[in-house]
Amino acid sequence: MKKVAVMMGSDSDLPIVQKAIDTLVSFGVPYEAHIYSAHRTPEQAKDFSQNARKNGFGVIICAAGMAAHLAGAIAANTTLPVIGIPIQSKNLGGMDALLSTVMMPPGIPVATVAIDGAVNAALLSIQVLAVEDEALAAKLDEKRQKDAAAVLAKDAALNQ
Repeated sequence: MKKVAVMMGSDSDLPIVQKAIDTLVSFGVPYEAHIYSAHRTPEQAKDFSQNARKNGFGVIICAAGMAAHLAGAIAANTTLPVIGIPIQSKNLGGMDALLSTVMMPPGIPVATVAIDGAVNAALLSIQVLAVEDEALAAKLDEKRQKDAAAVLAKDAALNQ
């Protein structure tokens, strides 16, 4: 199975990113987590992204706040799918990161989830890997069925 890279621009992003890591672990998806900054460690970020495919990665998740250039910088250096997690900031509530992540130029796509949407970033990466992995696809189906059953149970409890 291909690995998922989980990258963050700062260790202050870890409380949000941990939700993505926990989701990957719950599905048995191998991952590596790294801290690279698009601005402070651009060469290391570039090297990682240029070599990600040959190093066994299938998807890269990038979390960053404020200017949030990490996902775009990574996407510029790989053709692997890149999923951006805009991180909420105190100044603009994460809208700065959301717009920076989602407004990529044509030719360099970054799939973008909601502000602090780490669980969905992990699930989207799992869906990408599940295109070629039937066992992983079955785990996703099972999760969807459990989620639906939980909603229906809450509905039944409400109406009793």
